[in-house]
Amino acid sequence: MYLAPAERHIYRKHIYNFMTKIAIIGATGLVGNEILKVLDERKVPFSELYLVASDKSKGKEIIFQNKKYVLISLQEAIDLKPDFAIFSAGGSISLETAPKFAENGTVVIDNSSAWRMDNTKKLIVPEINGHLLTPEDKIIANPNCSTIQMVMALAPLHTRYKLKRLVISTYQSVSGTGKNALDQLMNERISHHKNEPQNLVEKVYPHQIDLNILPHIDVFLENDYTKEEMKMVNETRKILGDNSIGITATTVRVPVVGGHSEAINAEFENEFEITDIRKILSETEGIVLQDDIKNNIYPMPINAQGKDEVFVGRIRRDESQAKTLNMWIVADNLRKGAATNAVQIMEYLMKS
Repeated sequence: MYLAPAERHIYRKHIYNFMTKIAIIGATGLVGNEILKVLDERKVPFSELYLVASDKSKGKEIIFQNKKYVLISLQEAIDLKPDFAIFSAGGSISLETAPKFAENGTVVIDNSSAWRMDNTKKLIVPEINGHLLTPEDKIIANPNCSTIQMVMALAPLHTRYKLKRLVISTYQSVSGTGKNALDQLMNERISHHKNEPQNLVEKVYPHQIDLNILPHIDVFLENDYTKEEMKMVNETRKILGDNSIGITATTVRVPVVGGHSEAINAEFENEFEITDIRKILSETEGIVLQDDIKNNIYPMPINAQGKDEVFVGRIRRDESQAKTLNMWIVADNLRKGAATNAVQIMEYLMKS
């Protein structure tokens, strides 16, 4: 259930009352790097920082805040009993080791899909449902990147007008797949530009991604939707606490380095005015309204990179159907879609 701004725990205004030990699982990946940036930018205090990577990277060093940190193994991190462990190392690793951290009293915040639809685990976007967290929650799921940015914009509208049905079309950057996908994109781009053969790099996608788009994110399921599409269906209902919302999605990979974009068609139970929609969104924490078409101002992924906010624009009534709204939502998928949201969950718990 969405919590109105006036009722929320205003966690960013609180003062930390203790220092803490933090472990980053998957510290050398794209999301792991962003987590470190977010910790630094938000000045999150810690007494100890444990950076965990794969066995092949164990023993290597990372410089963070002018200090050398040696990469350690998962078992070493478990034995050190950190207060928080932020996971960004894939679902199988999370399923195997998150419970081991939790048994030691560590609060795990997991970026994979491993725990999101587990009925015993909470799926959290702090601005929306952070108030559901309790000291008993030891494994907390971070939602899918595309879901996070969408529900950030939809949650306050759902509270006011009640969502009836969503039609979702996404335009997702290659950074959502990881470093190897970025390498594939840039290798193809350089090859096309220079008219030279492509270098031998691992191909992440079944087809060329540069100068192309792929209506295929994650694996196809028995219902002919992809796993990514069904994540958006199921996670949205869980975060908003409403299984009655009709949701359908088509998720598409586009040759953009960073930043996911979404075209959302939202039908509500109750009538609305566009001026009220804009006002609600402009007053929602974490949302930036960019909706000035006379001056060609609307959200674009190139402008969202490196930012924590969710950008919303192209707001207009669907003239083909009553009580229905079109909107365009853009965010940096590695930031609010992953790293920032995970750190915000930790902050919320540290300051509660």
